[in-house]
Amino acid sequence: MAAMPTMNTMNLADAMNLGCVCRTLNPQRLREQLETDPSLLGLTSALAHTHPHLFSQTAVFLDAQVHTTLAHTIAAIERVFALPGYQQYTLAQASPMAQHHFGPAGVFMGYDFHISADGPHLIEINTNAGGALLNAALARAHQACCGGLQSVLPAATDLAGLDATWMEMFHTEWRSQRGTQTLRTVLIVDDAPHTQYLAPEFELARQLLQNHGLQAVVADACELRFENGALWHPALPPGTPVDMVYNRLTDFDLSEPTHTALRDAYAAGATVRTPNPRTHALAAHKRNLITLGDDAQLAAWGVPEDDRAVLRSTIPHTTSVRPDTADALWAARRTLFFKPVAGYGAKAAYRGDKLTKRVWAEIVAGDFIAQELVPPSERMVEVDGAPTLLKLDVRAYTYQGHIQLLAARTYSGQTTNMRTPGGGFCPVLVLPRVPVADTGLQLPVKMDCTC
Repeated sequence: MAAMPTMNTMNLADAMNLGCVCRTLNPQRLREQLETDPSLLGLTSALAHTHPHLFSQTAVFLDAQVHTTLAHTIAAIERVFALPGYQQYTLAQASPMAQHHFGPAGVFMGYDFHISADGPHLIEINTNAGGALLNAALARAHQACCGGLQSVLPAATDLAGLDATWMEMFHTEWRSQRGTQTLRTVLIVDDAPHTQYLAPEFELARQLLQNHGLQAVVADACELRFENGALWHPALPPGTPVDMVYNRLTDFDLSEPTHTALRDAYAAGATVRTPNPRTHALAAHKRNLITLGDDAQLAAWGVPEDDRAVLRSTIPHTTSVRPDTADALWAARRTLFFKPVAGYGAKAAYRGDKLTKRVWAEIVAGDFIAQELVPPSERMVEVDGAPTLLKLDVRAYTYQGHIQLLAARTYSGQTTNMRTPGGGFCPVLVLPRVPVADTGLQLPVKMDCTC
């Protein structure tokens, strides 16, 4: 039997995740990053009260080769999305709203990965992935740790440039539908937005847009009116229509009655909506994970072998749960994870080894997929003075197939929850693949940078 790898023979990122318990979050710096405008004063204190486990005090480390695989996987998937055969097949199963094609690609795409011993595996794709602005603020508020790493640390990411990157993203979405017309107003829309868990991020988005010369409002979808060929909201000046909607709704096809105004305005092309029903249907519907793992079908659509090889290695096998396959899936349940096809945010998602017969009956009767279980990797953190292993996943925030920001979420339990002591959002630091022994670093490492 082969010997288990020691801390010094692991790749550096894995060794650091398991051997470094440095707390590198600078709370004062985080406050400065979150409260960049007088209208945001008190946000940090409010988050500490309402979201005590939103931000981790530790960073997560990622191997450079894993980072490269993430980038290749996302680019390959986006090339599949662009294929006529894929679009025809996917949209044939989608809602009428998804048939409209106005041009926008969708801001803040999110690709979620588990990192296993054989590399990253895609768990989920989200078209309105939350947390990008919060994670940017968090990354800027973390300090460097572990002095022995300085010789191998990459140059600091230009996090300050992210604001400009994101504004160009919004303007690109606008130009894709409106050409050279001037973008003036943006609504950040959700249901009862001020009650949503990530409501603080809506305020950060509002401030970002306002800082770059736009009128921006956080709006409840039920407050919208579609009249005289335009979308209106009472918070905008009289006679000023809504130019763009930054969508945070999870009613992806706009089928709910309270979204009639938004649905009618979108169908008429009266407002630019990003992300939109078409983007969700092509990218984030759970059934697409089945399609992306169907190598024969991808080949028939003309996906080149290089891209198919990447997807074969990173897309866990996924299948539909149907009455005729129920017995076989139940027998194999310990190796599977079950998700509703129309779900989001890990709602009604279940590890197969935790299933009861009652829940299984609901899964079979519902519309679910079964995904090959890929256990998450782990991060050692310190909780109340005790070393504690937490699970982690990595999210890539992207636009048009390019990674803009990486973040991680650490947690305990079946799924990410932002309620785990010591867990929450973490900045991601990409490390080169070098032996730990070559760095001169002695693990484990413990340093408190929070004071």
